[in-house]
Amino acid sequence: MVDGRDGPSVRTLVALSVPTIAIGIGSALMLWLLDLLSGALQDVLWTAAPAAFGVSPDAPWWIFTILTLTGAAVGVSVRLLPGHAGPDSALGELDAPPPKLIALPSLVLVVVLGLAGGVSLGPENPIIGINSALAIALIARLSSRVPAKLVAVLAMSATIGALFGTPVAAALILTGAVAAIKGRGSLWDKLFLPLAAAATGAITMHLLGGASLSFTLPPMGAVDPIDLVSGTLVAAGAAALGIVGALLLPVLHRWFHALRNPIVYTTLGGAMLGVLGIIGGPITLFKGLEQTGELLSDPDAYSAGELALFAGIKLAALLIAAAAGFRGGRVFPIVFIGTALGLLAYAIFPGIPISLAVACAVLGITLVATREGWIGIFLGVALVGDTTVLPLLCIIVLPVWLMVTKAPEFIAHAEPAPRRADPAPASSKEAT
Repeated sequence: MVDGRDGPSVRTLVALSVPTIAIGIGSALMLWLLDLLSGALQDVLWTAAPAAFGVSPDAPWWIFTILTLTGAAVGVSVRLLPGHAGPDSALGELDAPPPKLIALPSLVLVVVLGLAGGVSLGPENPIIGINSALAIALIARLSSRVPAKLVAVLAMSATIGALFGTPVAAALILTGAVAAIKGRGSLWDKLFLPLAAAATGAITMHLLGGASLSFTLPPMGAVDPIDLVSGTLVAAGAAALGIVGALLLPVLHRWFHALRNPIVYTTLGGAMLGVLGIIGGPITLFKGLEQTGELLSDPDAYSAGELALFAGIKLAALLIAAAAGFRGGRVFPIVFIGTALGLLAYAIFPGIPISLAVACAVLGITLVATREGWIGIFLGVALVGDTTVLPLLCIIVLPVWLMVTKAPEFIAHAEPAPRRADPAPASSKEAT
């Protein structure tokens, strides 16, 4: 199927485009269904149920109760259901190996519970795993000529395109990995199928009415040399906070998992999230996309103290949710934190263009969370809707990357399996 001299043939790319488009459509549909289910349950938990009891959904005791019960429900699912809701999201990146098929129903359940219950995690890691596992299983039944690794890459591309509403995000994330693939052919030969999957996923999600990541802030206007200095300082400050989070996540993960029983430590994590939700308010709950839009819709509505509180509470909630066994991704909460930090910088130093402050803060903390410079630049530009910041971000990312590249990764680490005791040496009599 591959021309050894010139890379994939045109016939090969055209033939593989059919399953690629199918994977793109299917991946977007799965994400849409997940959003639909979690949205319906969220309406029950945060609108219908409190109205039936005659209480405000913002009431402290309601926030605490829902998050604690969410933790308990997730813990029971992880402990008792087949597949145990798949691998721990805190231990993997977006391209982690897909879960086993038996784990998919329980994984879907705990993700829906977490998204609806207000847990500060996004759907990224689980939905990529779900789509990859399903695509590999279905394509394997239809054809043995399509490698499972390629199918997983296509499912990941399609899901990222659907998540962010554009194939550009997938192309940027996958460029490094695809370029490293051995074999002849240009970079665009290798990107052809992933880009087709991502574009199909993004278009399908738009047709289904999915949420958009794009917002609009006042454009920064003419670029001044001081913008490079102020932008670098904002990005470095956000990255420093992200590094603190990266240092704390493995510690918290070990502490929670030392309790052994998922029902215990996930319920405890839910209760702690409830306390944080009471302190930070409803804007610090959930995955953070709608809440990011709420911050950006009226940036002057919040004081510097409130913005600092939002960023700190959201980071703490992200760390606890990831460490306590909830299933979910870290990108969307990180975007909220970066947005709050950017608005904080603007509130303290009004001379910084607001779009530059937000874009740089998102860039800095995203670098820590994802180790992907391109995705940090993309998110910064997409959030503020101002391409003037793009060349500045391409320069600012360089010194901040030097700060981040040797820092700890924003993941926990699996505990090494206990070593088995060596058997006692046989006596000389037994040896004989």
